[in-house]
Amino acid sequence: MVVTRSTLDAAIAGDGQAFREVVSPHVRELHLHCYRLLGSVTDAEDTLQEVLIAAWRGLDGFAGRSSVRTWLYRIATNQCLNTIRDGKRRKPPEPVPPFDPPEPSRRSEITWLQPYPDTWLNELDGEPGPAARSQQREAVELAFIAALQRLPPRQTASLLLCDVLGYSTVEAAAMLNTSATATKGTLQRARAALDRLHASPGGHAATDRGSRAERALARRFTEALTTDDIDGVIALLTDDAWLAMPPAPHEYHGPTAVASFLRASTLWKGSRTIHLLATRANNQPAFATYLTTLNTATPDPTGLIVLTIFQDRISGITRFLDRRLPSIFGLPGTPD
Repeated sequence: MVVTRSTLDAAIAGDGQAFREVVSPHVRELHLHCYRLLGSVTDAEDTLQEVLIAAWRGLDGFAGRSSVRTWLYRIATNQCLNTIRDGKRRKPPEPVPPFDPPEPSRRSEITWLQPYPDTWLNELDGEPGPAARSQQREAVELAFIAALQRLPPRQTASLLLCDVLGYSTVEAAAMLNTSATATKGTLQRARAALDRLHASPGGHAATDRGSRAERALARRFTEALTTDDIDGVIALLTDDAWLAMPPAPHEYHGPTAVASFLRASTLWKGSRTIHLLATRANNQPAFATYLTTLNTATPDPTGLIVLTIFQDRISGITRFLDRRLPSIFGLPGTPD
């Protein structure tokens, strides 16, 4: 959608409908940008609203030296940096497990991480230009998003602006109110940090996304987990597989550690039944999770599982312990 000069002038003059026409082509990609910076769909939504308010209030100062898209990205990037600096990210409290879990392999510092629905990514497919580039979609894998949260915020911002969105260091520097030299140094440090974390965009899903092989692997995982076949789940894992459970900090690394947690969880579950409803998140296979309660056979939502695939095995299982997630993904409150 091409915004005409007359529409832009009307928006600058205070026409609300014209303003919506100016910003609406960029809202989804701005939301994704905020998500990458903040790691949380909830925080991204809140910050995006602040971005749009700031854009509305500051549109009369838009001089046209850059595109509207670049101007909006500048506002969004700095608004996210302010959110992080001011401690506005809503870090959920650590949940109390309903059973005594085995000792975790380690405790993660990144507990506010949330998954991103592929249906929202699909909204970018029809857009021309940088928003639809393949690396835009690849740079949303959970391992990449989690790694970004471990970087200093300005390193994350520089890397996203240059390596994901394709801006030059000069353009990124202007958006970050710094020099091109400083931005280049920040970018180099960010790239080196990602290499150490083995979290380059697109570096984890060796099978074709949505391929028959990937679907078959996801189906075998579903069958094993829903029938309490822990050995069957473990047989699908790589030798260095891990299990994480945001917002709980517990992480289990290696098939033995993962098996110990799954067996403890299954023992606690008892005769109750787990149900999985297939979806996709962060360009990866995912499942909304439901569990029957002690007093009724109707399953209640418990969260979301996202699988990280490497070749023909599962290298990571992320169990998001958030009952709201199936609803956020547009899924029903109970599986049919």
